[in-house]
This record gives sequence, C-alpha cells and structure tokens, in this order.
Amino acid sequence: MGLLWFRSRDDVTPFINDTAVRIRAGIMMAVPVFMVFTLLDIVFGTRWVVTGEVITDTFETDFDGRILYMVEAVRRTYDYTLQTGILFYALFEMLAGMSVKTAYLSPTIWLSSWLARRSKAVWKPLAPKRFAWTIGTCMIGFCLIFFHPEKFAAAVNFVLRTPVLPTTEQYLARWLPLVMVWVCLGFMWLEAVLGYCLGCELHALLVKVGLFTQECEACHNLDFGPSS
Repeated sequence: MGLLWFRSRDDVTPFINDTAVRIRAGIMMAVPVFMVFTLLDIVFGTRWVVTGEVITDTFETDFDGRILYMVEAVRRTYDYTLQTGILFYALFEMLAGMSVKTAYLSPTIWLSSWLARRSKAVWKPLAPKRFAWTIGTCMIGFCLIFFHPEKFAAAVNFVLRTPVLPTTEQYLARWLPLVMVWVCLGFMWLEAVLGYCLGCELHALLVKVGLFTQECEACHNLDFGPSS
C-alpha cells in the first residue's frame, strides 16, 4: 500500500493519494446514511408504543370531531448498541487515517487503495485532510454523547467533582445530531463525488489568517511521476 495511499512512508511532509481518499469517503458515507435513518426515526417517530390489543372506545370526540380511544401505552425506549458500535468503528477509521503509522490498521484504507490501484495517483498533503477528519471525529463524538448522555454526564461530573450535567435526562436538543449528520453527509458527498474537500478549504483559510502554520503547498513538486 506504500505507493497507493502514501507517496512514501519516509516523507517528512506526508502526501496521500487523493484518488484513494475520495473512494474511501464514498465507502464511509454508509455511516452517516445509516445514522440519518436512525435519527429521523428518533426525532420524527412516535414516542409511544401501544402494548397489547387493549383499545377501548370512549364514545367521546375531540373538538375536531375525531373519536377518542383509550389505550395501554408505554414510553418508547431506544437501544443504541448497533449505532454505538458503528460510530466507534467510524471513530477508529477517522483517527487511524491521521497518522502514517496507524493508517495501515484501517480496512477502508486498504480497500480504497486497492480500488485506486489502476487510477492515476493525485498526491496531496496529509495536513488538510487530517484537519477535515478531525471535524468528522468531533461530529462522531457528538453523536455518541447524544446516544449516551447519562454516561457522558457522569464522566464530566466525576472529573469536575460537581453535578454540572443531569444524569437522568437528555440535555441535548433532539434535532442537533440530525443536523450534524446531514452536514457530515454533505461533506463526504462533496469529497467522494465532486472531489471538493470543504474541511481542507477551511484549513487553508485558517492557514491564511495565521491560525495554522504550514509549508506552502505550491512550493512542493507535486508531480512525482507515474505511480507504481
């Protein structure tokens, strides 16, 4: 994979194959797509589950003339075991891709590199991509907090030694994770389909205003010749 994902493992400034990166983004899009369906069900789905078949006509109507029935129902609860596992795997993928030493642990990097083996390599510096993946990591972390607010609250309260966050209720707005997942899906679609890395553009802007320091990409010889 040395000449398929990284230009060289010995580069002081690592360069990665943007063709393989785009393929990997397309593969990883499956995660936000799955989360969109999960969060749509949470935000817009019913919060109650009717138990049994006990539905009794009250012989009354509401102000709109609709018949009122009496039912046995319980508050709906969610099991996020599958979602949590998928998010932790996505978190691993984001973190693994940020370093030359850990990238080889990522199955999607191996797969995307293999799929890109017959395409011309387009070498780009790793730093902007690392920043973009950091944004993705933060979004994944936010979703994990939404799925397990009580555990995060307990950890924060333990560290701060004071009850800052409630441990018995959802303190995050229900719509926030859904918005973030759509944003994440949009970022990955731009990368995979259009080859436009919005996170990289933000990184370039922060370099321009002086918040980040980075060698001038234009000063590098980015034409490394044919990929083998």
